[in-house]
Amino acid sequence: MNPVNFTILFFGSMFLCLALGIPIAIALGGLSVIFVFFFWGPSALAMLPLNSFGITSGFEFLAIPLFIFMANMLERSGIAEDLYATMYRFFGTLHGGLAAGTVGICTLFAAMAGVSGAATVSMGILALPAMLSRGYSKSIAIGSIAAGGSLGILIPPSVTMIVYGLIANTSIGRLYAGGLMPGLLLATLFVIYILVRSRLQPHLAPALPAEERFSWRKRIRSLTGLIFPVLLVVAVLGSILSGFTSVSEAAAIGALGSIVAALFKRGFYWPIYREAADRTLLLSCLIFWIIIGASAFSTLYTAMGASSLIRELVLGLEVSRYVILVMMMLLLILLGMVIDTVGIIMITVPVFVPIIVALGFDPVWFGVLFIINMEIGFLTPPFGYNLFYLRGVAPPGVTMLDIYHSIVPFVLLMIIGLGICIAFPDIILVLPNALF
Repeated sequence: MNPVNFTILFFGSMFLCLALGIPIAIALGGLSVIFVFFFWGPSALAMLPLNSFGITSGFEFLAIPLFIFMANMLERSGIAEDLYATMYRFFGTLHGGLAAGTVGICTLFAAMAGVSGAATVSMGILALPAMLSRGYSKSIAIGSIAAGGSLGILIPPSVTMIVYGLIANTSIGRLYAGGLMPGLLLATLFVIYILVRSRLQPHLAPALPAEERFSWRKRIRSLTGLIFPVLLVVAVLGSILSGFTSVSEAAAIGALGSIVAALFKRGFYWPIYREAADRTLLLSCLIFWIIIGASAFSTLYTAMGASSLIRELVLGLEVSRYVILVMMMLLLILLGMVIDTVGIIMITVPVFVPIIVALGFDPVWFGVLFIINMEIGFLTPPFGYNLFYLRGVAPPGVTMLDIYHSIVPFVLLMIIGLGICIAFPDIILVLPNALF
């Protein structure tokens, strides 16, 4: 079949399955089986399990369940409560201080957990009711948690970066180093927006009344809640960026550290461990099934010669390479609205990365831009993960429309941050070039 017709049939079938509500792993894997059977015959089906095993049995993939377990244990260890208490005492006196402090907590949580859900759920339970009860607007309260939680896939140790690095054949350590500064840039943009808007419209985010404020002595004492988070960040990120451990070994350190944190904070209770392990198994299986289905999908697409055709067509365009880059960014934002992050990586990376390299762009730089787009996808309806995380833990008065409305300014800030990183590549590349 002509590669162009095959591409239309291929992706048309995929979007049809997604529109019918079929889970993405089943849609991608099932379509792959059907296409292989009809184009190459039943004997070719044997290559699908061999291909899946070859991809998912890599040692680096071991980091995924370990980081997920780490995030689940941290969510239950009481560290989030300690961080929130510290933030509440220090920043509650400012207009918008609770929302800005919540973004700070999410940033620190991102550097510990590597996933978006841990910070989003924890702050949705702790910070959202507290802000709403003190007169914060739903827009600022919900938006700060949704946007801050999304930093978990950009700031290392990001699980999404592991999947991207393995599929793109790009150093995960360099990706981690490259994601740190953009993550801090986005967090800074969020905080500036919150504080400036709260200053201009004080009624949207009032400061704590005088009778609820804390003495400096109590504030200093609350800093003890930062001990475990800082130690864990140093242990995990320090071991990776220094080259002392691989990503998987650092993930094992983080998983052990989360257990130690639970021991010291709440005691090590079997139900806590069992619940964290069960949820880790569920999320890990979900991710790996998507990887299996999407890898079969992308392998078949490449074998049919369609990806080579697209690469030749794109490289043959007589336009600036930045026009091609912007087109890729727009496509990724649109895909992030309807497809799972792992699925987008598995489908697009084998096509995009060779084009990026041929255009002379740094693959690590593009990889971080790619992850920022995936972060935007966590906030954009109808598929945005963080929107549904918040809906699940929000108080009864918060509607889905409130959540959709709250993320608009923060998505715009992410797009601005993406533009800054494109205009000034050293924001991403300065750390990878210095450390590696």
